[in-house]
Amino acid sequence: MGRMRFLPATADPTALDRAAAYPADGPVAALTAERVQEELAADRFRPEWTWLAEDEDGRVLARALWWGRADSARPIALDCLQVRSTVADPAAVATALLDAGHAAFGTRPLYNMSLPADWRSHPALTEAVAWRREAGRRTGLNREIQRLRYEWTPAAGLPGAGGRLTFREGGDEEFLGAFVRVSAGSLDQATLDELRTKDAGQLAEEDLRFYLDCPGERSWWRLAELPDGTLAGLAVPSATPYNRNVGYLGVVPEQRGRGLIDEILAEITRFHAAEGAERITATTDTTNAPMAAAFDRAGYKVTEIRLVLEAPGNA
Repeated sequence: MGRMRFLPATADPTALDRAAAYPADGPVAALTAERVQEELAADRFRPEWTWLAEDEDGRVLARALWWGRADSARPIALDCLQVRSTVADPAAVATALLDAGHAAFGTRPLYNMSLPADWRSHPALTEAVAWRREAGRRTGLNREIQRLRYEWTPAAGLPGAGGRLTFREGGDEEFLGAFVRVSAGSLDQATLDELRTKDAGQLAEEDLRFYLDCPGERSWWRLAELPDGTLAGLAVPSATPYNRNVGYLGVVPEQRGRGLIDEILAEITRFHAAEGAERITATTDTTNAPMAAAFDRAGYKVTEIRLVLEAPGNA
């Protein structure tokens, strides 16, 4: 790689400006200088989470931008990774840059790549994804999940309420129990991976904490029940810093196969719409065909594929 240095944007007074000014080029969607400044102003990007690779003449050859919520102590995800097209071995430079950031953070945040649904049919994009995947693998982000990103807008119309389920508020212990039951037999790849190293109770506690930390309100959550009070599933409407979000939903194993997931998704969609949401986002793994079909039936449209690289064992 020649002589190169890897530094955070706190290294000197102009480093942050150099990072923000890096061109948003290349086939993988990148961030413009304006968008970087917006995220910095919102404290979702931080100078200490923004890293550069420079040659001996001070020319920026690569940048990595990690993202977190405004109240995050450490970054949650790598949001943007770019290496100049003139670099002979982009995977090597990217690996060294990520290693430097991970060492400073004391953690290896996941990497989210946002890609068009047909990305495999574009050779330049396929090549750009390949070296990013290789860099992720070398730096320990060697578990891969592909997720469909969905979006609902009012133009799709509201899904029908159904009428077979009732929805009520519940305490944390009730939701913990519901999380445990819904995780059994899940087709969600992250859930399956987590259950290889921890029990369902531990995962339920982590899920509860995660959604409590999200921008959505705890008062939005609902338990889904059959008319006789039997638990059928749960609905956890949530939010991101940008949009209302489906959050978490599921049906307990003994009630699956009856189309109840449609009613739970409809409850979340109708709730957000009643609050004035103009956009509701959601994701599901490409391997979770029943959930993807439920989104399709509810009028959600696929807007992109998210390729997620993460370290095994990360919560």
